[in-house]
Amino acid sequence: MIVPQFWAESRLQHRAKGKQITLRRFGWSDLSAADAQANADARVKEALERALSGEKLPAKEPKIPYNGAAGVPIREEIVSRHGDAVITRNSYGARCLNTPNVLFADIDFQDRAPLRFTFAVLGILILLALAVSWLIGSRGAGIALGALALLSFSIVSRVAFRAIQTATGGAERTARKRIDRFLAKHPGWNLRLYKTPAGLRVAATHKLFSPSDPDVSEFFKALGTDPIYVSMCMNQQCFRARVSAKPWRIGIESHLRPRPGVWPVAPEHLPIRTSWIDDYEKTASSYAACTFLETVGNGAVHLDVRPVLELHDELCAATSKRPIA
Repeated sequence: MIVPQFWAESRLQHRAKGKQITLRRFGWSDLSAADAQANADARVKEALERALSGEKLPAKEPKIPYNGAAGVPIREEIVSRHGDAVITRNSYGARCLNTPNVLFADIDFQDRAPLRFTFAVLGILILLALAVSWLIGSRGAGIALGALALLSFSIVSRVAFRAIQTATGGAERTARKRIDRFLAKHPGWNLRLYKTPAGLRVAATHKLFSPSDPDVSEFFKALGTDPIYVSMCMNQQCFRARVSAKPWRIGIESHLRPRPGVWPVAPEHLPIRTSWIDDYEKTASSYAACTFLETVGNGAVHLDVRPVLELHDELCAATSKRPIA
């Protein structure tokens, strides 16, 4: 996991035989802006050498804070450091805990039918329309019923999905069953569970993990973790948990300025950013990012995991009984 303090960008052009190549690459450092620039210069030089050897490379890297910035460190403002854990401010203003070895995973409950389920319902409706058409011997009725199926399948699939969720105990019960099944197969694990606005958060407490560990991949798959989060854990080699409220959930409709919230920002834009953050933090202090539910598993808490859990719970206000947002 790398969350650098300083950023820079370097640009190189090469022209030969009427063809021009222009490449841009970022550089980063925890030492100084000059060291970040030297890193950028070295990276763009290496990229140009690879391009000239025939390798196809993108002309520039996207300026993305976290999600999607494959191969580039986390580009967010560092709020504080706590040993290996780093608190950053994401692109919409919330604070996030980034840790290289304490396993966190959020399980978002589905409130809409999956695409595969929706198309399955459509197929069933069309088959029913064809069956009714065949039984009554009317092609016109079949066409009419088929048209009705196309018009109504979205509503029918939504109603059917909710009915199945209700019959199986709801989305939370389904998620808890996944957790229970995983623990039954892995009795050496211990998990700390939290309620989030969109679902559950799970933290593994019994040992440290690397995002590349096969056990982590199995854990993510078993719990149905968001695939984008899974991908970013691999790309950034860290685990991540939001520890303050999402602005739009606490009545803050304005965006973090300047847009799009990528760090660093020009000095002349810092006052407007600081003003937004001050307003946000004042309002967010009345909310929790998640609420602690219970611990399940063998009860073990690794010595190096404990301080990260304590930091997480403090920043999230996980035991405060405040509304979650």
